[in-house]
Amino acid sequence: MLSPLDLSLINGPIPKAATVAAALALTYLTIRKNRTWWVRVLPIVVLVCALLVTGLTLVINHVWKPWPEPMPIILMVWLGAALVALSLAVARLRPSRWYGRVFTIIAAVVVISGALTATNAYYGLYPTSRAALQVFNNPSVDLPDSVPVADVLDLPAGKKLADVWTGAGVPDKGTLSEVEIPGAMKTRPAWIYLPPAYAVKPRPRLPVLVLLAGQPGSPRDWYDAGRISDNMDEFARAHQGLAPIVVMPDSIGSLTANPLCLDSKLGQSETYLTRDVPKWVKERLTVDERREAWTVSGLSHGGTCSLQLAVRAPDVYGNFIDLSGQREPTLGTRAETVKAAFGGDEAAFVRVNPLDILAKQKFPQTSGVIVAGKDDGQYRPAGLEVFEACRKAGMDVQWKELPGGHDWNVWRPGLYGTLPWLAQRTGLVR
Repeated sequence: MLSPLDLSLINGPIPKAATVAAALALTYLTIRKNRTWWVRVLPIVVLVCALLVTGLTLVINHVWKPWPEPMPIILMVWLGAALVALSLAVARLRPSRWYGRVFTIIAAVVVISGALTATNAYYGLYPTSRAALQVFNNPSVDLPDSVPVADVLDLPAGKKLADVWTGAGVPDKGTLSEVEIPGAMKTRPAWIYLPPAYAVKPRPRLPVLVLLAGQPGSPRDWYDAGRISDNMDEFARAHQGLAPIVVMPDSIGSLTANPLCLDSKLGQSETYLTRDVPKWVKERLTVDERREAWTVSGLSHGGTCSLQLAVRAPDVYGNFIDLSGQREPTLGTRAETVKAAFGGDEAAFVRVNPLDILAKQKFPQTSGVIVAGKDDGQYRPAGLEVFEACRKAGMDVQWKELPGGHDWNVWRPGLYGTLPWLAQRTGLVR
């Protein structure tokens, strides 16, 4: 029997019920048998909240700009509804009797809960209550300080891991560890997923998937919203415990930073991801060091970054998976980007911009997958342009469209749907 914790928070009855309940609760908060309420209180509250939401949206979209895409209208509506509910609840509390206050507080909570549920469903952040509750636990397992060379499985010449791997003694699940990866930029802790096969001795040299979050975002997003452990464990169970080692480093430094995955005035993100992270991984973990066994992927900003690293460091990353990335690294417009990152030197930007590089160089040894949502009006056209540029540059590249927009409803299946391709490319399957 399906546990209530495993009911969908994205589709089905829960988000619909939350929307209906929020509408009824907001209606309750709006109605009162008081002329002053209808003539003064309610209009003022609605007007002030509308102005606040509009002003906040303008600041986010045109002044602060913490992320490139504008704030969606549906989220503006829900934010306005939550503010109106909270304001009306405060206005109703004092003149009400005790039971009226209780109903008022409950109604406000219902509206705010509906707004949060709708936001979660829009972005597809947490598919179930169980996934949402796991945000509050710490699944970290300590990693060893170095690779035990004696415990490494050596492959015969010309053989793939799948040719010799038996899967004997593999556990049912992998492990997740929180680690510090020092380097050229100050970063938040990274997360490492080790598949079940990593626990077996002799241990196989496994391929590496470097997985990047969006902006704003954090390395742990792929655990909480991306369900990395559950999905990688499921893949491993179907492949005798084999799956990539997944490294989730911090590519931006903080919630609102955006060094554009470049070495510039904004930070040394490229050096960190192409030198420091691979060096740390190879020193600490049993990995296949061939470029063909290394894949970089990410969502939105992280997808843009995966393309950048594939063309800027093809000796490190032989594969990439671009999930809803932009056509080029950006802070809004190209002029704004060049000014902020390179002091107005557009030639410096052109030298590191992936589309400009792809127009001049060939990458016949690089493979990639570009994924976009069918309803993503901004990033789908960008993805198609990137796909065509990669194809003309000689890459073995695939294009995939999935139902949805610019959200986790695309990014989760977008990544996990490419695992068979990745396993074939890196030697995990025959």
